[in-house]
Amino acid sequence: MLMSTVISRVLNTSQIALIAIGITAGVLLSLVSTTATTWVAPLGALFVQALKAVAPVLIFVLVASAIASQRAGGDHKMRPIIVLYLIGTLSAAVLAVGLSLLFPSTLELKITEQSINAPQGIGQVLNNLVFKLVDNPVNALLTGNYIGILVWGVVLGVGLRHASDTTKAVFVDLSHAITNVVRVVIRFAPLGIFGLVAGNLGEGGLSVLGSYARLLIVLLGAMFTMALVVNPIIVWLKTRTNPYPLVLTCLRESGITAFFTRSSAANIPVNLQLCEKLGLDKSIYAVSIPLGATINMAGAAITITTLTLAAVHTVGLQVDIPSILLLSIMASVSACGASGVAGGSLLLIPLACSLFGISDDVAVQVVAVGFVISVLQDSVETALNSSTDVIYTAATCRSHN
Repeated sequence: MLMSTVISRVLNTSQIALIAIGITAGVLLSLVSTTATTWVAPLGALFVQALKAVAPVLIFVLVASAIASQRAGGDHKMRPIIVLYLIGTLSAAVLAVGLSLLFPSTLELKITEQSINAPQGIGQVLNNLVFKLVDNPVNALLTGNYIGILVWGVVLGVGLRHASDTTKAVFVDLSHAITNVVRVVIRFAPLGIFGLVAGNLGEGGLSVLGSYARLLIVLLGAMFTMALVVNPIIVWLKTRTNPYPLVLTCLRESGITAFFTRSSAANIPVNLQLCEKLGLDKSIYAVSIPLGATINMAGAAITITTLTLAAVHTVGLQVDIPSILLLSIMASVSACGASGVAGGSLLLIPLACSLFGISDDVAVQVVAVGFVISVLQDSVETALNSSTDVIYTAATCRSHN
């Protein structure tokens, strides 16, 4: 009876609280006994392996389903907003690149000689990219070739756009099923993070926490800069009016709610109500807000770019500017598939890491670090993503007046 009560309380506790408990427990255990940390470290390794197993299938199914479900054609009123969504997401990735180069972060990872196949310049990057594009889909899934997986997901999705509604429904149901599997894996994140924190601190000491904090500061710095500097600039260029009343209103009435719900989809009703309050055209915002919750992912682009460059710095790779710009584009495109999945942006990091020849083994360790800092990272990311949906919609509507 007591055990069932404990289990019930754990299941009803928020994921953020459980992750915070896992981090605290891992730190305390490492302070009490470094020997004991070796017993719980396998929990972290098991969590990393689960992430490694589910990520390829997740990306393939989500991309194929999303593209297959899109309506042919589209309302011309949406084009200016979609353009702003894409500009904002790409700007966020470029901003993250700049801050990551100014304040490089390194992580405590387990790296072997075989973990890195570093490309030499943009020429080899593009050469590797081309060959990964045409990989066999089965081999891409088996070997974790995320670029090949992404391409086959796009190709299959485009091919299915003219399929019957029944066939499309099958892929939608499959995407929901895979998403549920991911949710189960993520539900065990507190245990995995407990093992990771305890194991890493047991090996590297409390200095490991310093690398986490530095990475988190760069991440949050990029997101706040995007929200308070870049977004206002984009709004001003669109409307030629003072952008801050709109930006601050959206951050207050949409961003704060999204911070606590940690879900752009759950924040859609809040955004619709805010658009009505701002007096926007309902025929536009009724479509643009749900669409933005899917493809407007500035925060996700920042997360993918920053953690990928942290992996690059950790393994000691020297990459040129064209390669980094290519990373920005890839992060922007892949970020559009991050919606609707808990930790979705983190699960896309292996895709970006593969661009620089960083192995799946190293990439999923970076993903695990992302879950450690996700207590703040995911909340701020969602707040940025969701509030920006209303900001860009309002800017577009007001530019027509």
